[in-house]
Amino acid sequence: MPKLNSEAELVKGCQEGNRLMQRRVYEAYSARMLAVCRRYVKNEFDAEEVLVNGFLKVFDRIGQFKSEGSFEGWIRRIMVNESLNHLRKQRIMYAEVEIENVSDNLDYSVFESELDAEELLQMIDQMPAGYRTVFNLYAIEGYSHKEIAESLGITESTSKSQLSRARLHLQKLLTDYDKKLNINHG
Repeated sequence: MPKLNSEAELVKGCQEGNRLMQRRVYEAYSARMLAVCRRYVKNEFDAEEVLVNGFLKVFDRIGQFKSEGSFEGWIRRIMVNESLNHLRKQRIMYAEVEIENVSDNLDYSVFESELDAEELLQMIDQMPAGYRTVFNLYAIEGYSHKEIAESLGITESTSKSQLSRARLHLQKLLTDYDKKLNINHG
């Protein structure tokens, strides 16, 4: 059984260009980082490409990691930025969709027992790229609108607008899900 390395040993080994340590870092973090990439990049193949490019940047910039925060958090930030770069290159960030017939009085308690995390992630994945990107950055990564605006090269008001539309879009998907549940249980 191979010896498990501490985070500090992994970082030091990567900084020294040790391929075995790079492989161990990849093996330790790739599954979680692919999930991060998939939240932004819909296509599985493209998400895997983003992941590989992200890890190349991790190993190229490992000297910039100062052990002042979480190593996983540092890697995650690189993956998010790499995902955003991919979306920018694809120029699919800000497609708009019409939101019709969305109720402001949706009862979210019905979803607590009926909706699991995987279904919610699938709903988020259905959102247009711009909505999904801002929603993920704000609601999941915890970025402020100012940080989102700087990261995406948009205004803060555009970020707020995209988040608002993302919420409405998600609400519509939840409403449709609720209707489907009522038909199946009714």
